Amino acid sequence: MLRLTGVTKTYGGTHGRAVLSGVDLELRGGEYVAVMGESGSGKSTLLNLIAGLDRADRGRIVLDGNDLAALDDDALTALRRRAIGFVFQAFHILPYLTVAQNVALPLALLGIKGAEADARVRDMLVGVGLGDRGDAMPRELSGGELQRVAIARALVHRPRLVLADEPTGNLDPESADQVLELLRTQIRATGAAGILVTHSRRAASTADRILMLTSAGLRNAGMTQEALGE
Repeated sequence: MLRLTGVTKTYGGTHGRAVLSGVDLELRGGEYVAVMGESGSGKSTLLNLIAGLDRADRGRIVLDGNDLAALDDDALTALRRRAIGFVFQAFHILPYLTVAQNVALPLALLGIKGAEADARVRDMLVGVGLGDRGDAMPRELSGGELQRVAIARALVHRPRLVLADEPTGNLDPESADQVLELLRTQIRATGAAGILVTHSRRAASTADRILMLTSAGLRNAGMTQEALGE
């Protein structure tokens, strides 16, 4: 579903600093991996390249059968809307829309409206434990609840890939654990693949396997206890 081959990204021109160098990754549908690394190792840059928000200097990225280097900006935008769901640390929930309206945004961008959109939003809110909060305004929700809304929004259009960038960085430990469990179960329930970028070993342990991003690329840090059934 996703393949990176020799991906390199340098900032500052020909003699600039290589943020990513020779990164290889293969991810199948239904697989959920965590990417860890020191601050400045390029974790967020990696997500930006996978999402087509930035372009690699060298190497190849193929998402859902599409070579990103061969797509223009409009085609990348269309692929991103259809195939990718995002969960961010800062939630990015629009304060002037209700919970249900926030979740429905990806569907509206794809032209899915009316009864079908209403049913998908309702089902996703039930799935994240907010079935009775669709009419609530964001200011009425806790941080953990806002992140649940963000997860519902990321999955409502049934993306092939979910990208989560430090999704629990603004949450207390109890809320963080709940959100991480919810993210994992919802990704598996929808059959999407997922990449969780985090500095937290505790958060990473909820994924199927952990990858470490270093100056030499990505290396496998092993299967998690959850994946091994321990």
